[in-house]
Amino acid sequence: MADQKNVFISHVHKDDGGLKKLKDLLAPKGMDIRDSSIHTGKFNNAQDPHYIKTQILAPAINWAGVFICYVSPQTKNSDWVNWEIEYAAKQGKRIVGVWEHGEKECDLPEALKEYADALVGWNGDAIVDAINGKDSWEKPDGGPCEAVSLKRHPC
Repeated sequence: MADQKNVFISHVHKDDGGLKKLKDLLAPKGMDIRDSSIHTGKFNNAQDPHYIKTQILAPAINWAGVFICYVSPQTKNSDWVNWEIEYAAKQGKRIVGVWEHGEKECDLPEALKEYADALVGWNGDAIVDAINGKDSWEKPDGGPCEAVSLKRHPC
């Protein structure tokens, strides 16, 4: 029986295709990812940023037990991704960064640098371990990152 995890996967819409790849990578590891994030297959027509944050994103993040940030070169400059990470941190969510498949290393979103519990490469076992509570910092190839000084603090 698969271990079901309710997650919110923060990403930019250009990376929608990576969400399925991530779920497919974790399925053989016995993890059924139930994703509440907004993506092309589950889009909405809302235009008001306050409404989107309070009525769409916040409830989806609140529902999730774990928050994943799908790290690609585009996530660094996304105000939405940074807001989602900050909101998840205020809710006390476990925050896991997962490098995009094939990524060589790019800049991280500022909020991820500040609040992440783990950052892992494209490796199913490492991702499952991070989701389940192992704190580790990896480069995209799975090698160790230099020590990162985190300023994780409550609301």
